[in-house]
Amino acid sequence: MTYFEPPIHWQDHEDIAMALYEKFGDDFTEAKIYRIRFTDLLDWVLSLPNFEGTREQATEGHLEQIQAKWVYEWRDNQ
Repeated sequence: MTYFEPPIHWQDHEDIAMALYEKFGDDFTEAKIYRIRFTDLLDWVLSLPNFEGTREQATEGHLEQIQAKWVYEWRDNQ
């Protein structure tokens, strides 16, 4: 049985944050997450499986929300 994962889009901030936490685990602490360059964050989001957004659709607001949700996800797992 295959598990179907629905596509992720830019507005799915929480899903993106959870995927980034699963990918990087505790490599990034809260302070490190807030120091990630948006250019790097953008590349990482675009490389996530099931992510269907494009670079052109990304906004600073999306990236800020993803960063904040990633911090919450990291805190929840400590």
